[in-house]
Amino acid sequence: MKPRIPLRKRLLVRLLFASALIAVCSVAATTWLAVETTTRALREEQGQDLADDMKILAELSGYAATHPDWKGVQSLVDRLATRTGRRIALTTTDRVPVADSARKGTALPLGAAATVDPLHTDTYTQSGAQLRGVDPRAVGPYRLTARERAELDALTRKLRLCFTRYGVDTKLVHIPSGRAVLLDPEGKDASQTLPEECGYGLNTPVRTERRALDALNTAALACLRDHGWEKGSRLYLFINPTGRDPLSRYVIGKYAKAGDAPEAKTVQSCTDNALRAQLDPYVAPVADLYLGGDETTPPRFDMSPANKAKIVGVVGLVLAVTVAVTAAVATRLVRPLRALTAAAQQPPELHVRVPVTTRDETGILAEAFNDLTERRERLEEQRKAMVSDIAHELRSPLTNIRGWLEVTRDGVVDPDPALLGSLHEESLVLQRIIDDLQDLAAADAGTLRLHREPVRAEDLLDQVVAAHRVAAVAADVEVSTDVDGDPWLDADPVRMRQALGNLVSNALRHTPAGGTVTVAARRDGDDVVFTVTDTGSGIAAEDLPHVFERFWRAEKSRSRRTGGSGLGLPIVRHLVAAHGGTVTAQSEPGRGAAFALRLPGSETPGR
Repeated sequence: MKPRIPLRKRLLVRLLFASALIAVCSVAATTWLAVETTTRALREEQGQDLADDMKILAELSGYAATHPDWKGVQSLVDRLATRTGRRIALTTTDRVPVADSARKGTALPLGAAATVDPLHTDTYTQSGAQLRGVDPRAVGPYRLTARERAELDALTRKLRLCFTRYGVDTKLVHIPSGRAVLLDPEGKDASQTLPEECGYGLNTPVRTERRALDALNTAALACLRDHGWEKGSRLYLFINPTGRDPLSRYVIGKYAKAGDAPEAKTVQSCTDNALRAQLDPYVAPVADLYLGGDETTPPRFDMSPANKAKIVGVVGLVLAVTVAVTAAVATRLVRPLRALTAAAQQPPELHVRVPVTTRDETGILAEAFNDLTERRERLEEQRKAMVSDIAHELRSPLTNIRGWLEVTRDGVVDPDPALLGSLHEESLVLQRIIDDLQDLAAADAGTLRLHREPVRAEDLLDQVVAAHRVAAVAADVEVSTDVDGDPWLDADPVRMRQALGNLVSNALRHTPAGGTVTVAARRDGDDVVFTVTDTGSGIAAEDLPHVFERFWRAEKSRSRRTGGSGLGLPIVRHLVAAHGGTVTAQSEPGRGAAFALRLPGSETPGR
């Protein structure tokens, strides 16, 4: 019976819980962000309201600076109220209505928001600020005639071309009086750095300005005489079109004694008062500005029950959609996992595979499972074949020994030396098979012990050839050695003789009479390479990848005449691997085979 997975541990439930938790966190984060954004928006709207209030004040101040009274301001008030959504009301200083965007009879707010006075408040020079001084738009008698404006424009364009020839970039602008001004890239009056070749006269007062300056000079001197001024009959006033002093934007007083701060302050005060008195007939009277909200404007943010219900509904919808999508995706993910689980729970001998329906991680897992199943099936077949091969290898000598012993016991044959020699040969075959199996088992278990010592390659080859010289003579095969230099290696000499002996024995078995077997050694970089080459029948290309498999033999009849037990080459591979080396095989059918052993070399002892 399959174990039942607890509900809380099921993948589908975990995915649903994770998605719901993510959705809740997302909704909470979104709500927090919405609240923060709304709060910030409200603050920005408040700032925008302040900016709108300053724009309203600036436009009304501009109207007052360019009109001698408030007649006709109602249309401007209505336009500003429509654009900003604010109630705008203008009254005299004693609260007599001048203009109002609200319905007649609507009460005024408790206090005035600002005072519109272009002779004392400058809202033009710096946007969004109220500076102390005369509004530059209040030009009064300083406004140039059309002819004077055209003449100054023509002169300014000529000077600009002259500046351009000297590589100076300038900009032509007009101040409220209509006078043209050249500004450098920093916004300063470029005429202050005018080259001599370009001429003079840009800031020289024209007739209109001269007349206004003379009147200003007379009024300022009258004020100064009231303060005890006795230093001449002129202040040397001139036009200052780009001055940054908000009190004297148009004029600067020149007096005899420089550096006298009290005297300079008196001159400046008299000049400013005279300027305000000069401009007063040209500007509208002082008025109070009242600002308020439009009663028809709906509230911008309202957390009413209806809005709260909408938020709850949206949250529920998000959760529902999240859970539905997660359930669909989770089901799609769980289905192949269930198929894998069902296939893994089948009996091993069935080697069940699962269909690969996707190319995602689950599909890759299914492919890996199928590959594992295929490898397990192949290993099972190899295990069965190995058991069969071991049984076959052991059965033949045991059958021979048993048969001869039985006939000897029955008195059919006598136990002569020849019979005893044959039985001894069969027992040696059994012993070799058992020893080979033990070596393979030790290699598989990692318990194959090596007793390393410095080994001279030439001595190793001589010992191997000497051990197989009798077999070579009997097979009429010549065995020779070929050593390049004097290579040494750090290895177990017994195991190395066993590995090379297996290769030489295998080569003698497959080399016909009159052939040759060559055992060579050479150094290749830091490695020592041993090669065993024969002139035998060779190995077919399709059989070459299997030569190091256990009990594999190209001749499937497993005849003793053409092959051994099939364990020699696998033992060679394990022995070489235990020494940290590799073994490869190359062959061409009909032209022999060559086996190469590559092992780490060592320095010559005593060097």
